[in-house]
Amino acid sequence: MTNAPIAARRSHIREHHGDTFEDPYEWLREKDSPEVIAHLEAENAYTDGETAHLEELRETLFQEIKGRVQETDLSVPTRKGDWWYYSRSEEGSQYGIQCRAAAEPGDWTPPMLEPSVPVPGEQILLDGNVEAEGHEFFSLGSFDTSDDATRMLWAPDYEGDELYTIKVRDLVTGETLADEIPKTGGGFFTPDGTGIIYTTRDDAWRPDTLWLHRLGTAVEDDVKLFHEDDERFWLGAGITRSRRYLVIGVGSSITSEEYLVDLEGDITAEPRLVWPRAEGVEYSLEHAIIDGEDRLLILHNERALDFELVSVSADAPQGARRVVMAHEAGRRILGVDCFRDFAVVGYRSEGLERIGMLDYADDRIEELVFDEALFSAWPSGNPEWHSPFLRLGYTSFVTPSTVYDLDLKTRELILRKRQPVLGGYSADEYGQERAWATAKDGTRVPISLVWKKSFGAPGDEIRPVHLYGYGSYEHSIDPGFSVARLSELDRGVVFAVAHVRGGGELGRNWYEDGKLLNKRNTFTDFVACAEHLVRSGVTMPQQMVAEGGSAGGLLMGAVANLAPTSFAGILASVPFVDALTSILDPSLPLTVIEWDEWGDPLHNADVYAYMKSYTPYENVQDDVAYPRILAMTSLNDTRVLYVEPAKWVARLREAGADDVLLKCEMAAGHGGVSGRYNAWKERAFELAWMLDTLGLE
Repeated sequence: MTNAPIAARRSHIREHHGDTFEDPYEWLREKDSPEVIAHLEAENAYTDGETAHLEELRETLFQEIKGRVQETDLSVPTRKGDWWYYSRSEEGSQYGIQCRAAAEPGDWTPPMLEPSVPVPGEQILLDGNVEAEGHEFFSLGSFDTSDDATRMLWAPDYEGDELYTIKVRDLVTGETLADEIPKTGGGFFTPDGTGIIYTTRDDAWRPDTLWLHRLGTAVEDDVKLFHEDDERFWLGAGITRSRRYLVIGVGSSITSEEYLVDLEGDITAEPRLVWPRAEGVEYSLEHAIIDGEDRLLILHNERALDFELVSVSADAPQGARRVVMAHEAGRRILGVDCFRDFAVVGYRSEGLERIGMLDYADDRIEELVFDEALFSAWPSGNPEWHSPFLRLGYTSFVTPSTVYDLDLKTRELILRKRQPVLGGYSADEYGQERAWATAKDGTRVPISLVWKKSFGAPGDEIRPVHLYGYGSYEHSIDPGFSVARLSELDRGVVFAVAHVRGGGELGRNWYEDGKLLNKRNTFTDFVACAEHLVRSGVTMPQQMVAEGGSAGGLLMGAVANLAPTSFAGILASVPFVDALTSILDPSLPLTVIEWDEWGDPLHNADVYAYMKSYTPYENVQDDVAYPRILAMTSLNDTRVLYVEPAKWVARLREAGADDVLLKCEMAAGHGGVSGRYNAWKERAFELAWMLDTLGLE
């Protein structure tokens, strides 16, 4: 056994609000330092050595994942204009291939594509495998075709830092145009196809400026359409499905503001404000034509905690409001998609996503009904303003990803495709249910459970458990299928999701009760879920591993300090474990934006003290029996810098934690490695570590 890398202690003092904190590992932040790179490489070598005995299990898991995936496959085609657009994958290839084929006039039934069978008239638009040649990392950001179908733009990232270079191709000649726009946040075509609208970022990686590039002109001559000065606000833009308006949106996590540009006029005209920003008020809009009048359907939370949907005149949006879907406590309205003759409203009720069909004539909402108790459903791939079908995505913990078309006349759900799972998978062999834990303050916290029935139901006997959590940004962990998860379930593991406060599962209050000065509820809820699984006879601490990533990695670090004996192991992916240091530094990417989520410790002593009381790095305890810990990170991550888990691991080792590993991808970003085979191998690495921690193989 080799010795773990020990990071040198170097004096560094952080002083705020009269508090002094000694931070001896802050020197690891110097990304360009050969010494830092050498330390990360030593950590990787140590992790390789400590997990070498799992090599055979990793390969077995990788082959299981690979063996369940139909490697040569095609998506369900989506109609846009006179073409069917789809993607396909080929056995042995890491990346997808974007394609299209001509559509017959008036035919809205997507062609049935068969793997390995040539598609008549197929045109390959972009082969990700070709694009990735010569690069260790490849991610496709924006991908768009012009409305007249003659041009395509795409935006690759070769570093993992989420800065994309926009490129353009003439689809008639196959020529790649000279137009190339580097370091963008992505972009899309103007409706006439002669221009590209794109965003750029400031030094803190915040999208702050919107530009118009005219094809055939120099980037230096691009027109600035909009700029957002406030460091708390992100900028984004899009074109309404009606193709009538350019919508420019700016927003923090608690406040938003939107502008319109009428595309029947000059695209460079001064954007027209819809509603002025008001602190704490969020809204978003869609364009509809109702009884011949241009209307905006606006979803907002002004005096409506779980949001309200109203209709206003597009010409006078600050005028009279007509309520379309009234606020109802506990029913969180998530979004609206407008089409020519109807709208689709997404909302969350009883912890699950719902879909409602809105009739413009009488504002009646018809909810679509699905068979399973736990499921996820959403509109997906509907670019056309008018179509006889509505494309829907559907999944559950046991039902593979499914594509339906809803016939708008008959309301029949037509199954277009269900993700094939090779090897004889049957959903009937697996179970899913909702359980409830009780937090210390009496709050009931939902837990989703998934298991293979042949091992018995949870609680029949003690079983190994994999408990996952997130709990930030009002992000909900909704039911979803995972091929890789089957390798756990088939070994008797019960997979569980703790739907802790800070997420959005049970409405806006659920989120508010897990942020800012209520953040500790996220951590104590997770511990309460773990304790419930033990009390109810599902598992015991020695047979439970916890997992979370990004803000969920902060959850993992906090839980390790709060309840180190409640878990056999903790997997923390790109973990936000040095949160206070990051949120104190407004020069770091995205910090100022994050103050609405965590609080502003730089200017508020109470926020500083509260964050310091829970942030994992500051609260590592000496001589505590920590569980096994695996931290995964990426050198080029711009959202959670690699230095956070690097410092955390160094401090854990200093405190005496004797089974702590750090794995740093040296050519990847926040989402980890690129390429599906690489991603499967990375997941196999994590699963092997978890199964080993649980005493399984």
